[in-house]
Amino acid sequence: MGKLVINQDKVGNIEELIGICPFGALEEKDHLLQINAACKMCKLCVKKGPKGAVEYIEEEVESIDKDLWKGIAVYVDHIDGVIHPVTFELLGKARELAEKIHHPVYAVMMGHEIKSQCEELLHYDVDKVFAYDEQELDRFKMEPYTNAFEDFVKKRKPCAILMGATPVGRQLAPRLAARVKTGLTADCTILDINENTDLVQIRPAFGGNIMAQILTPNHRPQMATVRYKVMDAPERSETIHGQIISCKVGSGKLESQVSVLDIIPKEKEQSIEGAEVLVVAGRGVKKEEDLGMLKELAGLLGGQLACTRPLVEAGWLDAKCQVGLSGRTVRPKLIIACGVSGAVQFTAGMNNSDQIIAINKDENAPIFKTAHYCLVGDLYDIIPGLLHQIKEGKRISA
Repeated sequence: MGKLVINQDKVGNIEELIGICPFGALEEKDHLLQINAACKMCKLCVKKGPKGAVEYIEEEVESIDKDLWKGIAVYVDHIDGVIHPVTFELLGKARELAEKIHHPVYAVMMGHEIKSQCEELLHYDVDKVFAYDEQELDRFKMEPYTNAFEDFVKKRKPCAILMGATPVGRQLAPRLAARVKTGLTADCTILDINENTDLVQIRPAFGGNIMAQILTPNHRPQMATVRYKVMDAPERSETIHGQIISCKVGSGKLESQVSVLDIIPKEKEQSIEGAEVLVVAGRGVKKEEDLGMLKELAGLLGGQLACTRPLVEAGWLDAKCQVGLSGRTVRPKLIIACGVSGAVQFTAGMNNSDQIIAINKDENAPIFKTAHYCLVGDLYDIIPGLLHQIKEGKRISA
């Protein structure tokens, strides 16, 4: 990293230098030239301004002894002891990464009376489960959970930490990253690791138009969050592997400034993330009423209706039905995309589905690059015929 330094005695005409910056990052205050937060570090002021007026100086990077940091740690996300399935997906990825650099795999669990859950984790090829079992940790609270996790990091020095991009993970991960002064990459879709233990974190950026490869070479631990259904969960082994280590943190560290007065259970609702069959409505659906035939198709196939972002913005379906980077990541056995163009923002949220069928009248639609089966045609011609054949097949089999 570097910074821009202004030598006021060499600035000369301030207005002329201000006019060089295309981002409006240079301004005059108290007859002095200053750089504001709009600076994009394009260095045009250095190249085109008076010589020596603005200088770019490389900051000295602190080196870190990477050999002191060992292990790939996974945060065990749970509610009332029920482990979120994203945890098992991350344990599988952690084992894959750890084998490349010959590191152990750790699981970090915080809660109360969690012995049986910790024992269950040993069926997933974990080397060590670090259990913080305290009454104060019975439910997620920001301060005590962050303090316990910080205690783990400082004592065990894991090379990398993987966390699910769940409501809890999205709160806890940035708080911990700030506490231990390291970087955090959110919503990674691909993870790899180099021989020097640098974690390669890949995620869509600029609205999904590029895949950014992010490294944290000068800090440890390295931290990444991953959405549910992005990684493959390993098979549960009948035998156990590893050990459970009971951990303690000072009682003063378990206090919280927030008191929970009551908990009202939320009614269970169907989630497209758990559906085995999805019928996705895209921009090619002309009217809200036309969603009826797609909903009927989903019902006949024992699935659910989903959609792309434009339909949510139009108010036709709820945001919880949206597939894509700004919606839900899904991995059904079958997904039928109807009138979906297939922008990267959408396909990144469903491209790991077992079977993808795409219906679009544009033969050059990007969705056809992702789909396993491509039907070029108007969904208004194809869907009614498909509905008829399914109903006829059910009638004959009955």
